[in-house]
Formats: sequence, structure tokens, C-alpha cells
Amino acid sequence: MKIEKIKETDERISFLVKDADFSFMNAIRRSIFEIPVLAFDTIEFYKNDSALYDEILAHRIGLVPLKAPKSFTRKEECSCEGKGCMKCTTSFKLKAKGPGTVYSSELKGKGANIIYKDMPLVILDKDQELEFSADATLGTGKEHSKFSPGLAWFNSFPEITIKGCDGCSKCINVCPKKAISMKGKEITIDPMKCDMCEACVDVCKELKDAIKINPSQGNFIFTIEAFGQLEPRDIFIESIKTLDSNLKQIEKEVK
Repeated sequence: MKIEKIKETDERISFLVKDADFSFMNAIRRSIFEIPVLAFDTIEFYKNDSALYDEILAHRIGLVPLKAPKSFTRKEECSCEGKGCMKCTTSFKLKAKGPGTVYSSELKGKGANIIYKDMPLVILDKDQELEFSADATLGTGKEHSKFSPGLAWFNSFPEITIKGCDGCSKCINVCPKKAISMKGKEITIDPMKCDMCEACVDVCKELKDAIKINPSQGNFIFTIEAFGQLEPRDIFIESIKTLDSNLKQIEKEVK
């Protein structure tokens, strides 16, 4: 198996995986939801005069991405035996009074960082008050989506064949991804942009199928978009480690 990076930014990474199969790629994708991520798990409201019920507001607060220190451990694996301590739990407080919008930056605490400071939580009208405390712990996406480090998806690499093209350029106009270009009277299709919608194939049927696009069975384009808790590259590395750990556990059980 070979991996070639296509594009990488602070929030997203895309790479080409060669000589793999669907089951392996899907195993990596699913393993991402077993990476421990910090999120608000317990919230105690003292005052909530806002238009949102406690449950709705708690859900919004739970989705605020947090960055945990490397020394943090899961509550179940901590030496405190799940009671909650500085090694596995961090606490935040918020106190606000309207009118105005309450943002995530108003959450005050130690032991973790709020990644996005400008996330709106709720709007308070005049004289409305909001006060609560919230505890954050490590969890996995299998338990709740708030513990997910990001999104991951993969597509088959398009295998493109062009034969008998007369250079009419009709396919260029219908391509939604602008993946088709023309040099002289010859068209070329960028496989990195092509999403195999086959709009070009349909418009080209009059020319006895000059363009054919088939999904590869062994090459894939894999993309990860991070929510901020981890770098996209780190999410991929951690998912591989998680998959490897699970396979070793299966091997141990089988023996």
C-alpha cells in the first residue's frame, strides 16, 4: 500500500491511497470514532432565563470543541477510579446577564482550551441571566458525536478512458467540478477534481461513449476534516494506532 498527499491545510487533509480495499479504508474511517476527545459531559445550571430549555442549551455547550492537555486520561482509566480529578476532569463556569449574545469565550476554566472563542451559545434579553458550571471529560465518538475529532470520508479514484473524442467541448460546460480542460482538440480530465457524476459521459453518448469513467477497486481518495481538537494528520495517525490496537486485541482473544 502507498500513500500520496494531495492537499493539506490546518483543517483538512486529502491523500491518495493505492493498493488497498474498501474494507480496510472503512476500518480506518470507523476507527476515528474511537480516538479519545475532550468535551463537556456534565452541566449544572444555577440560572437560565433564556429562551432555550436547559437540555437544548446543554447540547449546544457540549458541542463546543475543547483541546485537552496531553497528560489527560480517560475517567475510567484514571487512578481516581472514576471519581473525577485534575488528571481526568476539567471544570468551567459561565455567568452572564443580558441583553446580548453569550459566546464560548465567556466559559472560564483551567486545564483545557476553548478552540473557537466566537461560538454563540444563546441570546439573552434584557435582565435575563445565565449561570452554570460544566465538567469536561475524555470520550469517543462511539459514545456521542460531541467526542468526534472530525469527519472522514473516502471515494474511489476515477479510472478515466477517453477514446474517439471529436473535441466538441460540450463536456467542459456540463462538468460541475470544472475538472475538464481542452488542449487543442484533446480534452483532459483531472482525476483529483472528478467526483464521477458522469455528466460528461451522458452528454458524450452521441459520440459512441467517447468518455468512460469507472471507480477503481484498489485506489482511493481519503479526506479528513478536523473540528480543531487534533490536527487532520494526527487524526489519521491516531486512527491507525486505534485500528492496530483493536486487531491485536482480536488476535489475543483468538489465541
